[in-house]
Amino acid sequence: MIAWIIVGIVAVTLLLLGLSVRIVKQYEQGVLFRLGRVRGVRMPGLQLIIPVADVLRRVSMRIVTLPIQSQGIITRDNVSVDVSAVAYFRVVDAVKSVVAIENVYAAIDQIAQTTLRKVVGQHTLDQTLAETDKINVDIRKILDVTTVEWGVEVTLVELKDIQLPESMKRAMARQAEAEREKRAKIINAEGESLAAAALGEASDMMMAHPLALQLRNLQSLVEIGVDKNTTVVFPAPLMSTIGELGSFLARETTAATTQADTAAPQRPPVTLPAQEVPVNGEPGVSRQ
Repeated sequence: MIAWIIVGIVAVTLLLLGLSVRIVKQYEQGVLFRLGRVRGVRMPGLQLIIPVADVLRRVSMRIVTLPIQSQGIITRDNVSVDVSAVAYFRVVDAVKSVVAIENVYAAIDQIAQTTLRKVVGQHTLDQTLAETDKINVDIRKILDVTTVEWGVEVTLVELKDIQLPESMKRAMARQAEAEREKRAKIINAEGESLAAAALGEASDMMMAHPLALQLRNLQSLVEIGVDKNTTVVFPAPLMSTIGELGSFLARETTAATTQADTAAPQRPPVTLPAQEVPVNGEPGVSRQ
């Protein structure tokens, strides 16, 4: 009989001990409620509570990753986009996270979606695509103001994906193509301008030094000869070549005429024989 009593006492003791012992992990904090009232925070380790009277709520203090579902948003310039994001937050006050709000995770999810639509809707499409860092900071600041009363700190918010309509994608592609074509034309024009200036300086140099053009022609012949071509095209200024050719032909014509005049023999004048021509019927008067 005594043995059974001892066994019963030991069993009850173990049961009470099991009900009164709680283990709080390193990344957690425990909020102790005694008869429904908050009695304080319990740190990580072995914690003893009063069975039935005490309730220990363990709260994780680690950073939580919260995906924000894709939201259909109309930007300030009336473009419909789908934006998704991700938020990172952690509990900094375990008591507030338990007492101030029923479900802190669901509440942050809903407020994050609402804030995302609000902030992105205040920007144009170009700003949304180019100023994502600024939008992330604005969303985090708005969330911090709301969640500080819940004992939660939002550490980071990042826009994860921005989906555009197909028509807008095509329009942006055409705009980018036109922009690149414009830059290509400007660069080409600048190159032509620099080339024209360089050619002008080169022509002035060749006018001052006529042998420079001949040296350049010889260099061109050397470059052509490297390819083992059977036809050699000799570069020369067209107008000056035509003028020199006309001068050459004129000189040749003048020389040929002068040489022909010099080579012709000097002939004496021809004297016709005297003939007698009757004058007034009188013979004997001769006329040459």
